[in-house]
Amino acid sequence: MLAALTLLSLPSAATVAAVGAATPPGLSCHTGRHHNDEYTGYALCRNNGRATQTFWVHLVCGWSPDIDGEHVTLRPGQSGQSTAHCSKLGSGIGRIEVRP
Repeated sequence: MLAALTLLSLPSAATVAAVGAATPPGLSCHTGRHHNDEYTGYALCRNNGRATQTFWVHLVCGWSPDIDGEHVTLRPGQSGQSTAHCSKLGSGIGRIEVRP
C-alpha cells in the first residue's frame, strides 16, 4: 500500500518517457507536446515524397488507453498536423509516434 501511495505522489516529470519515434518514409515530421497542455501531443509533417501519403499521431498515454489523432492526407509538398489528447486521469504522454 505504501509503495502505491509513493508511486502516485511522484511528480509528473518523473513518469514521462522519451518522446518521438521513427518517421514513415517520405515524411519529415516534428512531434511534441502542446505548450499549454502536457496531455496534448501533435505531429506536424511535410510530405517530401512523390506520392500522396496519410499519417496520424499515436500517443502512448501511460496509465490511460493509447489514442490516435485524426488522419491527415498530404499531397507532395504539403504540410499538415495531427493532434490527440491523453486522458487527464492517466500519467500523461509517455511516447509520441507518427503512424502511416
